[in-house]
Amino acid sequence: MNTSESTIGIVGAGIGGLVAAIALRRAGHDVVVFEQAKQFARVGADINLTPNAVRALDGLGVGEAARVTAARPSHRISRTYDSGEETSRLEMADSAEQRYGAPQLTIHRADLLAALADMFPAERVALGKRAETIAADDKGVTLSFSDGTSARVGVLIGADGIHSGVRTAMFGAESPRFTGIVAYRAVVPAERVAGVPNLGAFTKWWGPNPQSQIVTFPLNRGKDIFIFATTPQDTWHLESWTAPGSVDELREQYVAYHPEARALLDACDTVLKTALYERDPMPAWAQGRMALLGDAAHPMLPFMAQGAGMAIEDAVVLSRHLDGVAMADIPAALQAYQTARIERASQVQLGSRGNNWLREGGNADWVYGYDAWAVPLGVPAQGAVAAATA
Repeated sequence: MNTSESTIGIVGAGIGGLVAAIALRRAGHDVVVFEQAKQFARVGADINLTPNAVRALDGLGVGEAARVTAARPSHRISRTYDSGEETSRLEMADSAEQRYGAPQLTIHRADLLAALADMFPAERVALGKRAETIAADDKGVTLSFSDGTSARVGVLIGADGIHSGVRTAMFGAESPRFTGIVAYRAVVPAERVAGVPNLGAFTKWWGPNPQSQIVTFPLNRGKDIFIFATTPQDTWHLESWTAPGSVDELREQYVAYHPEARALLDACDTVLKTALYERDPMPAWAQGRMALLGDAAHPMLPFMAQGAGMAIEDAVVLSRHLDGVAMADIPAALQAYQTARIERASQVQLGSRGNNWLREGGNADWVYGYDAWAVPLGVPAQGAVAAATA
């Protein structure tokens, strides 16, 4: 893989990394992506792309491909866990497209990654490259990989997730805190729960405390239903999105929930389980010729369903800040990118931790109405601080 000090290197071929790679290449840069996995595999969670994320993908030319397998939730509904009372209902689908310029899409992560990979040259993705050491200087960054190879790039973007090696190289080791919450994920065929109402909506059942909830939404053009449930638990500390859990344990945690919510859990055959950890917003994402995006910059709890959306926004705004920028001016451009993104992402991170957003109505415009292709460069997003707690 040929690289040089005129190359932008990206560590991580996830959603944020591939969006950044496509956008930066469109901006005229030579880009290479380093991915530690030896091959792309159909793993990972099903994700919620709200209008802010879909509009960003549309501007990249990926939105049409994402729509092929995605579902379009009809509404975003909040319900009380035991009575089933609706406390808020937002129209999505066509209404969201009219209001925000894009609909909400719910899609398997692998389908979105496939659509992104189709738009970036496969020969510029280096698989099986786990970075062991990262050393930066005034002219570039040198990466040494576990397979004994190395690469030299002019700029390095860390899109390598919650356990980011780039972040550690820039700012040192982190100290995440276990929240005392675990999360379950499952997918069931829609036909198995055909009698349950609102299957076409994104529905959040708010539990008796902020740690307990069930979220459901359609997948695969409505053929399947995704279930994401959280509950307090202090005996499981593994942070992994692929570890198996117990279906019986899942059902036992939600016996006090409404029959319609329990019917979805009763339809589960298998479930995955992970512990949830929280990290505080970082004071900086950029340093010299290196910068972070996505979970590497702002790992967040999933309660606002904005993890993928924030990574996509980061990548687009980053590409705009580096469009036409000479290598000598990269450090200043990365600082401007940080200025433009850090306040908004931090407020979403804190809002996700608080887990109160849209519980009883509220205005979603500050999240859904953000346009990563149009926001001013080097300027913090407006209106996020007050809205994050609304």
